[in-house]
Formats: sequence, structure tokens, C-alpha cells
Amino acid sequence: MKKNLHPSYRPVVFRDPSVGFAMLTRSTVAGDRTVEWTDGRTYPVVDVDVSSASHPFYTGRGRVLDTAGRVERFKQRYGTM
Repeated sequence: MKKNLHPSYRPVVFRDPSVGFAMLTRSTVAGDRTVEWTDGRTYPVVDVDVSSASHPFYTGRGRVLDTAGRVERFKQRYGTM
């Protein structure tokens, strides 16, 4: 096998600053900043825009589109052909 071909696979903290959610997992992503985790060790941190704690699908804050109303308005406007 070739040496230095694959990136290093190490523990990284992914943090969603909008809701204060963070999780420690393993990744090849390189973070430029570090954070001290609850175990007392320092890990690289990567800030993400959307996580399972802030995504509308997982939090139940998603919008429901009124497709039935759109169809009825279309039929009123253009009638049946």
C-alpha cells in the first residue's frame, strides 16, 4: 500500500451554533479551531449550518404546503378543458 495516500481519520466535534448542539464523531474533515470536550480532551471543531437539532424535518417545525388549495385555484382560474 502507498504511504500518506489517505487522510487521517480522527475524532472531530461537529457543532451547530444556532441551537448549541455538538456531537463528537470520527471524520477526515480538518477543523482549524479546537474545543475542549466533556472528557477533558481537546478536539478539532467544525461549525455546521444545519444539524438534526435545527433541521425542520427532525424538529417538527416544517411547513405544510396547501397543494389542494392551489389545484382549486387553478381550476377556478382556467376551468376544466
